[in-house]
Parts: sequence; structure tokens; C-alpha cells
Amino acid sequence: MASHIVGYPRMGPKRELKFALESFWDGKTSADDLQKVATDLRHSIWKQMAAAGIKYIPSNTFSYYDQVLDTTAMLGAVPKRYSYTGGEIGFDIYFSMARGNASVPAMEMTKWFDTNYHFIVPELGPNTKFSYASHKAVTEYKEAKSLGVETVPVLIGPVTYLLLSKPAKGVEKSFCPLSLLGSILPVYKEVIAELKAAGASWIQFDEPTLVLDLESQQLEAFAKAYTELESTLSGLNVLIETYFADVPEAAYKTITSLNVISGYGFDLVRGTKTLDLVKSNFPAGKYLFAGVVDGRNIWANDLASSLTTLQAFESIVGKDKLVVSTSCSLMHTAVDLVNETKLDNEIKSWLAFAAQKVVEVNALAKALAGAKDEAFFSENAAAQASRKSSPRVTNEEVQKAAAALRGSDHRRATNVSARLDSQQKKLNLPMLPTTTIGSFPQTMDLRRVRREYKANKISEEEYVNSIKEEINKVVKLQEELDIDVLVHGEPERNDMVEYFGEQLSGFVFTVNGWVQSYGSRCVKPPIIYGDVSRPKAMTVFWSKMAQSMTARPMKGMLTGPVTILNWSFVRNDQPRFETCYQIALAIKKEVEDLEAGGIQVIQIDEAALREGLPLRKAEQAFYLDWAVHSFRITNCGVQDTTQIHTHMCYSNFNDIIQSIIDMDADVITIENSRSDEKLLSVFREGVKYGAGIGPGVYDIHSPRIPSTEEIADRINKMLAVLESNILWVNPDCGLKTRKYSEVKPALTNMVSAAKLLRTQLASTK
Repeated sequence: MASHIVGYPRMGPKRELKFALESFWDGKTSADDLQKVATDLRHSIWKQMAAAGIKYIPSNTFSYYDQVLDTTAMLGAVPKRYSYTGGEIGFDIYFSMARGNASVPAMEMTKWFDTNYHFIVPELGPNTKFSYASHKAVTEYKEAKSLGVETVPVLIGPVTYLLLSKPAKGVEKSFCPLSLLGSILPVYKEVIAELKAAGASWIQFDEPTLVLDLESQQLEAFAKAYTELESTLSGLNVLIETYFADVPEAAYKTITSLNVISGYGFDLVRGTKTLDLVKSNFPAGKYLFAGVVDGRNIWANDLASSLTTLQAFESIVGKDKLVVSTSCSLMHTAVDLVNETKLDNEIKSWLAFAAQKVVEVNALAKALAGAKDEAFFSENAAAQASRKSSPRVTNEEVQKAAAALRGSDHRRATNVSARLDSQQKKLNLPMLPTTTIGSFPQTMDLRRVRREYKANKISEEEYVNSIKEEINKVVKLQEELDIDVLVHGEPERNDMVEYFGEQLSGFVFTVNGWVQSYGSRCVKPPIIYGDVSRPKAMTVFWSKMAQSMTARPMKGMLTGPVTILNWSFVRNDQPRFETCYQIALAIKKEVEDLEAGGIQVIQIDEAALREGLPLRKAEQAFYLDWAVHSFRITNCGVQDTTQIHTHMCYSNFNDIIQSIIDMDADVITIENSRSDEKLLSVFREGVKYGAGIGPGVYDIHSPRIPSTEEIADRINKMLAVLESNILWVNPDCGLKTRKYSEVKPALTNMVSAAKLLRTQLASTK
């Protein structure tokens, strides 16, 4: 019985690639140094999977930024502004597309389906020229083969690539990138031919858009693409891999009718309805890659249950055609539980990171083949029973409080227009008020202080004094820049979710449970194992300290319940909305304590609200109902004069704008500039937004510093569709990933642009 891994984490167990990338970007190391780190990581991953007994090992899943950008490079689809003149695409062009450079902005970045991973959105038009410009897939296949490891090269499928693309700047918004299918297939043919010549026997096309609600012409594109590739693929086994949700019946029929496809990979964790399609009509003689091991969470697999599911498939597809697989790439989970030395043994026994999931996949495959490891299965069963019966999972008081939420929509008593009037009388802000999103640069010294405090190398008094000094520096800088509503810079926080999770009951944290979010950016999601509550205040001390340093309004900074949920590894033994309501009640207590402490502006970030939207339309209304309700729970009890902000970033918000309005926040700051001001189109189409709104005026994920004129031009575009009395001026997102040498001039220009526009608006009245 065979085993398969869809993909694997690429940062390394100790974030080796992250540090190598950042050192290269800072000019401290060479391209050769970066490539060596990457090569060593790839080799280690391949050897690890081979040693674990995995038959179908993926290659070309390693990336220096993201796999969609890799495909853009493979196709030579470089936007004109990067001055690409042909040939093999190197790091200069590649990283300019991802991060921008001194003269041109980066390409848009957005969320990879409903995950916290991001990808660089391809920009295409009718005149885009395609050429085979990156041989990475073939190079890595040959590299693995030279180590004696046979791999399955993985490519983003041609239809998914086009469906994830957008019209380039200057191209009509009505342009359909899918019309370019015939133009990109010749490049795919070249890649396939080279892989075949190199000795590949399998090739995996990731086509996750098959799980979406596709129109008939989009489904027809899959049939057209793989029919066109059929002669080139002759002699190869072809796997179509899907993940993150059920495959709709129409899509299932489309792909299972294609003769050229040898096997189908389905997510049977999040796509349980696909089980019925497989059982009722699976094509004879084809392989089923059964994704029964969860690639998106860290809970140990229920091996007995998975084995029962797999055994039911044996009579349908045949023993020799059934392959045990992960539900999706393991890049969405942490690397190796072995590196966790501080987790207690009970909770640790409930978990499986990527390395352990590889072992689970192979254990299931061996059990199906009649070589079941009884001791391993018994140990797993004991851990499953322990988790179900552990008293630390359940808090009856919390469950009662969450259950009591039903029956109320938890709206504030006064409408937003009246609240804004009350707040303005108290805050006395100028037109086009300026603010930032929360965090300021996280310097090496700041990280060292936090690290030493956690390691008990400095006292609490020394730690508090160091953080106080940093807050004072950030406050003074904002006053010098003449920003209107200040933030304390979040120097006490390494991560916006981790910080709160460490102080809430029902959470545990890892030491090395890092997961890639984009580029070199890694996050360490907390693990929600039980009922959630707030034992004590979490931010009030720091917020009151910061407010005492200035006469200007100081924002209290919180992470919202939906974002904490979506950016955590969430317990899978109760519905997600129940856990979210518990978190909302905990944040509600913090909001009320901040207000009682004199904080007049409180920001409750819901950066991940859109990210959690189910991929299938039929499931979206239910999610939005409880997600928006959870946000309202957090602030329903504050006074009219307390201004509630929220923040969202790096997703497509236009399709949920009514739900955003229904959140009933007083002010929302929202990413806008990196996505080519896509957000503004919804207001051009007539949506009325009566609350305060701050579409981002510059991209903080690029080192590029925008000019005053550029920012003023962006603000003018906003004023064309939004009233001046509700418009705020702010960056796209927090500033923690930037350097002060970038932040100071960018914010200087932002404030100057706001003042310029204020003067112009005043002169027209």
C-alpha cells in the first residue's frame, strides 16, 4: 500500500530559510549562501520522507517566496514595470515582484484560499508574453534524483493559475485571464517534456480551485487544458490534487472523465462530502490519493477511524490503487514535535506536527498492507481517549456563559452616526485624521529584551523599564510626526495572536511551532485545546502607561475573537463558532477594562475575518453571521463616546462589505494600496458606508518609501467615493516588519499628504 505527501514546510525546523532570506535581502550574505541553505533544507526533507517509507515524495514544493510566484517565473509572466528582458529569471526580478524595490511597487499579495498563507497575485493581460523562464521544477527533480530519491514534481495547474490571476494595470477590468489558457499551455508542455526526459514517472498538478463554485466555462477549461496536454503527458502518471473543501459534483464529473488523469487527490478532512462521490462513482483503474491525515491542524490523527475509512475504499478502488495521503500540503502546520521541549506530556501526546504526520501516513499505509504496528495504534488510541476525558479541556462556567449569548445580537444602542458625533466632541480630531495600525518596528534590542525576560535572565522591573522606554520613544516619534491618534507600538508583543493566547486559559504555546505566512514571515499559532477564558487583564497596564505619556488619544490594541480563532490551531472536538464565542467574551472583559482605565479609542483587529470565509457559497452566510456577531459581542457594552476601531488586511473584502458594515465598528482601517485600490471599487458601485474608514495609503510589506504626492493622489481617489468627514489616513497594516529608516520618511510623507489635502479641502469650502 502506497503513501503520499502533498507538500512539506519549507522554512526549516528552526526557520533556517527565514534567516537566510532576510540576511540576503539586507545584503549581508550572497545568493550562493542563500541557495546553500535552501539546498540543505530540501535534501533533508526528501531524505526524511524517504526514510519514513513515503513512496510518492513531492518536489518543487520548496519556494523562496511562494509557489504561485514560482509559476509566474516559470511562465515568464513578469509585469513590464520590472524591466524583465528575457532569459532565466533570477533573484533580482523574482524578489522585486514579491517585495517591490526602490523604484517600483510589489505585486498584490492575498490569502491562499481560506488559510493564513499568502501568495503573489499574477498580473496578466491580452498582450502578456509567456516563455519558459524558470527551470526550477526540473532542476529540483534532478537534484532529488541525484540523492537517490525519486520524487513527484508538483506544478500549480494551468487553470488554477489563471483563475487566481487578475488583469494587469491598464488592462480592462472585464478581461478574463482564463482566455490566456492557450498561451500558457505551450510552456507547460516544455516543462512536462523536460521532466519526462529527466525520468519522472509521476507529475502532480495542484488544482485547488476545483473546490470552488465554478461556472460551466471554467469547468470546461479544465477539460480543455488536460486534453490539450494529453499527448505531452503520454507515458507519465498524472495526479490532480485538490484540497481545502469538498469537490462539487460537477467538478468531480469533469475531472474524473479525463482519460489522461491517472489519480485524484481529495481532502477527506475538510471535504467529507467527497467521500460519497467516491463511493458512488469512482473511475475504474484510477488511483485514489485519500487525504485522511489533516495537513492544516496539529491534532494527532485518529488512526483507527482513518483506517476504517480507508478500508471502505479498498473494495471501490482496489488495494493497488489506494494511496494514503495528507489532506493538503503540510506547510500549514508546524514542522516537528520533537523540537517542543516545554509542552507537558499529556497535551504533547494529543499532537502531531508535519514530521509526525508523515509517520502517520506511512503507518496507515502499512496497516492497509497487513503490517499494522499494533503498539503505535494502541498508543494513538490511548492519546485519543485521554483528550476526550481530560478535565482540563472543559470549563462549565465558560460553556454556560457562551450558551447564554444566544437570543441577542449584541448591538450598541446608538447608531454609528450619532456615536461618531459624540466621539468627535470628545476627541476633537482634524479632518482626515492620521493614525497607524498598531505595531512599530521590532528592533533586535527589543527582541533581545523579550527573549531575556522569558528566559528569566532579566528581572520584571528591568523588563518593564525597557518596554516603557520603547513605548516612550514611539509616542515621542508620533508626536514629532504630528500623528493624530497614537499607538504604543506593541513592543511587549512578538505576535498579535500569540500575545493574547499566552494570557488566556484554554491555550498552550510551542517553542518552535513556526508556520510560514508569506515570504520570510513566520507565525507561531497558539493551540486552543480547551474552553477559553480571561484570568486577568492583558493590555490595560501598557495602554494606560502609554496614554499617560501624551495628551493625544492613545489606541488600546486588541486582537479580535475571529482573528484569534483563525490564526490558531483550533480544537476540533466542538464547532468553531462555540470556541469563537468564548474568545469574544474574554475580549469583551478586556475592552471594558480598557474603557474603565481611560482609553477612549480601542482597536479590535479582525485581520482574518475574510480569511475564514468558507470556500463554498452555501456555507458562507452561517460563518459571517457568527463571526460578525462575535465581534459585536466584544464591544456592545461601551459608551457612545468610546470609539471602536477594527482593522483588516490582505484579502478580497468587496464580496463581504455588507457584513463589514454589520460589524458596526466606528472606524475601520483596511488594506488598500497593495491591491491597487480594489477596495474603492465597491464604493464606486454605490455601497454607502457611514462609519469612519481608512483605506491604506501605502504598502508596508515593501521597503519602498512612497512620496507625499503619491499618497495625496491615493487620498484624492478615496475622496472621490468617500465623504471627507469619515475618511482616515493610515498605512495598509502594522509596521513591525519595517525598519525605522523606512518608517520615519514614509509616515512623514503620509502626514504631509493629509495636511496638504486638509488645506485644499478647506479652501474649497
